[in-house]
Amino acid sequence: MDSCLMIWSMRPQMRAYRFVGHKDAVMCVQFSPSGHLVASGSRDKTVRLWVPSVKGESTVFKAHTATVRSVHFSSDGQSLVTASDDKTVKVWMVHRQKFLFSLSQHINWVRCARFSPDGRLIVSASDDKTVKLWDKTSKECIRSFCEHGGFVNHVDFHPSGTCIAAAGTDNTVKVWDVRMNRLLQHYQVHSAVVNSLSFHPSGNYLVTASNDSTLKILDLLEGRLLYTLHGHQGPATCVAFSRAGDFFASGGSDEQVMVWKTNFDAADYGDVLKTQKSGTSMDGTHHTLQSEMDCGVHLKKTKPQDSGRNHAQQEEETSLANTLEHIMRQLDVLTQLSFQGLSCKSGKERKYFQFLLKEVIVRHQLKAVIFCQCTAFVLSCTLEAALSATHRLSVPSLC
Repeated sequence: MDSCLMIWSMRPQMRAYRFVGHKDAVMCVQFSPSGHLVASGSRDKTVRLWVPSVKGESTVFKAHTATVRSVHFSSDGQSLVTASDDKTVKVWMVHRQKFLFSLSQHINWVRCARFSPDGRLIVSASDDKTVKLWDKTSKECIRSFCEHGGFVNHVDFHPSGTCIAAAGTDNTVKVWDVRMNRLLQHYQVHSAVVNSLSFHPSGNYLVTASNDSTLKILDLLEGRLLYTLHGHQGPATCVAFSRAGDFFASGGSDEQVMVWKTNFDAADYGDVLKTQKSGTSMDGTHHTLQSEMDCGVHLKKTKPQDSGRNHAQQEEETSLANTLEHIMRQLDVLTQLSFQGLSCKSGKERKYFQFLLKEVIVRHQLKAVIFCQCTAFVLSCTLEAALSATHRLSVPSLC
């Protein structure tokens, strides 16, 4: 490890920046929300704040007594939280360059720490096999999740702030509801240690990186594995979506950083009908994508084709559209009634829940076309599968 920080531009004509300052391996890095600062943590026990410019000026934060494994900015960019092998989580004030306080209830190395979207909570993951939830104001641990059977390598908040996901050495990914303090989803899709994960900004997808050299994309609404991505020639050690969700980047022990283009939009329902009639698989199973390109897999949206349709096809599509509209109207009524027995009863939560139910029905009857080196894989779900997905939907996790 060369102890340097590298920053690349997405524009090919722009050169990369190489920043020197750390005295040992750089373990973690993150841009501030504004993009004007970069934080890094190192085995040299320090945290550095960099200005990503030609000069590469940096400020050193010193308080940890061991390797710093995680750095994360609050959503307003005013605070920084760090995690270390000294078994502590530390919070810093960015602009005053000041250490604020330590959180110290873990009994082993702390691998990762993250702010909640509203900045009021902090979540941390440790080699003590626990995920801890902290109140930033009181500086108290308000919850410990102990379901992992091994070290917990990574943890993050869902964009809504209501859920957290963690990845561990037990090869699993787990999702908890932080309001009801219960495990919502459990994924055992990797065959080796899961090192990292990242939520898509929409909150509907989760990407994971593992020692089995693959990346996995999970559909959180339906609770299933969507895609397996191959590209790294060794353990995939980290992965993260861009803020807009149109890209994600992964790094591995093969010394490669791969940037993958994503587009989870889908075509209209009429294209699904054509897919069904052509005999394409509709069983909802996941597909494996193999990439040998440096830029990774391209997930592209297809455009509806204006090919001629016979009268019978048009009538069938119109009938299905009317049926779907009827189902949506019924959902409005049913969810109003079902909320009488649920804990989340506010109008805002009810509307969001109704929206998600509709999203499941609409989105899962649409197809997504994925191009990988000129090979197209067409995936889609039938209306029946979409409806069954709504029955499997865990209400408290998404409202």
